[in-house]
Amino acid sequence: MTSFEIPDSDLEGIKDQVVIITGASSGIGLATLRRVLKHGGKVFAADLNPLPSPESSSVPFCKVNVTSWKEQVELFKAAEKQYGKIDHVFANAGIAPTVSLLEDDVDEHGDLMPPNMRTMDVNLTGCLYTVKLGIHYLKKNPRGGSVVMTASVSSFTRFPATDYTVAKHAVLGLLRSLTPNLHPNLPIRINAIAPHWTQTGIVTADLTAVLGEGNYQSADVAARSALVLMADGERHGELVYSEAGRFRDLENGERGYHALAKRMVGKGQGEEVLEIEVLVRMAEMKAEMERKEGE
Repeated sequence: MTSFEIPDSDLEGIKDQVVIITGASSGIGLATLRRVLKHGGKVFAADLNPLPSPESSSVPFCKVNVTSWKEQVELFKAAEKQYGKIDHVFANAGIAPTVSLLEDDVDEHGDLMPPNMRTMDVNLTGCLYTVKLGIHYLKKNPRGGSVVMTASVSSFTRFPATDYTVAKHAVLGLLRSLTPNLHPNLPIRINAIAPHWTQTGIVTADLTAVLGEGNYQSADVAARSALVLMADGERHGELVYSEAGRFRDLENGERGYHALAKRMVGKGQGEEVLEIEVLVRMAEMKAEMERKEGE
């Protein structure tokens, strides 16, 4: 677990880069949009709600429901047409918790109703769609690029918002599963941010009043963590936690989760978990079978 600071100079690498941002009209998405523009980058924004002023008059925008594959496809087409390339994708759209699974809602026959999947659809399925499209379009860029996802502290803690926490745990799983499949095999990096309590549409003014001054951060703090993951070409497979201007990569380093997991299962430094070795071998065998079938 490595602590670091993010001075403005670390964000200058975004200059002239094109970034697609979902959930761009408020909160962390809007703060990131403004940071990208401030440091000389370009944005194609997406949200269900329109951009606020003054961005609404200058930033290309698509109204997008991220749970719609078709709408996201059109978003990426429009961004490529507008700028001729895509360098980074910020899969940020998200909504508040919807269900706890403790509900006893019944239909007209008295049968238990299925859970409302709205939060899962937006926070997980929408993210999966954005990431898949992002990888596809970044493959077209000779220089590659990066994908950044909005995870959460609830990605790795016990947080009693059932569907929200499940979705955010899955976002962390997406980061961990794609990290070995992208860079260096492809010139595409993937990272995620895990903001502490942050002023957004989900963490409203009423909630921050309960939290108390000093126990939450502005959206710009989280935006800095998203932007440095795009701008710094060395960052890959990181989960950057932010709290009141302090930043930590939770995944890597001697005190990161991967090193901790190895120690927990009895692996020494430099040793890989057996499951990873098996999966790599399975992938090699699959590729060999496909090659033979094509001969």
